[in-house]
Amino acid sequence: MKEQDDTKKAVNQHGISPDSPDELIKPSNYLRAVKASLRKGEQKAAFGLLQQAAFHYPEDPFILSYYGCLQALVDKKYRAGVENCKKAIALLQRESSFGEEMLFPVFYLNLGRAYIAAEKKDDALEAFKKGLKYDNGNRDILNEIRIMGRRKKALVPFLDRSNPINKYIGLMLHKVNKSPEKKR
Repeated sequence: MKEQDDTKKAVNQHGISPDSPDELIKPSNYLRAVKASLRKGEQKAAFGLLQQAAFHYPEDPFILSYYGCLQALVDKKYRAGVENCKKAIALLQRESSFGEEMLFPVFYLNLGRAYIAAEKKDDALEAFKKGLKYDNGNRDILNEIRIMGRRKKALVPFLDRSNPINKYIGLMLHKVNKSPEKKR
């Protein structure tokens, strides 16, 4: 009971409360409070709210998606975070009705962010690409891809990037480009 009261206080800080004191807080109210916390840069507070929301609504795809993302970012539980994001996508696909495809980019954005936290850039990029299939102009996804950056082509293109020749030529060129004499 104390735990529920603490959650209600945290959610009420954002001006959101249940219709009656005995009522559970609705998933949409949790999400509004979480988004408000995230806009303020309060990831830990948002994660705390999502822990409570996930306890009350373990099968809600929206809560599960945001919970998984913050589980990877804040709690550093990468595998569990990615799995929760994937489960949220599966739940949404299962209960999806016509027109709900527009929600998938947010779910793939959260999955991609969880992968980035786990330092799995290739998987993150794949998730972002799947999100762009539903909304090719999604600014949040495009911004994440831009932040990830693009790798330069291999210096000796017929050799693999991991080939020692490509690695050492790249290291030497990097040092030459950063040398103080070059900056003059």
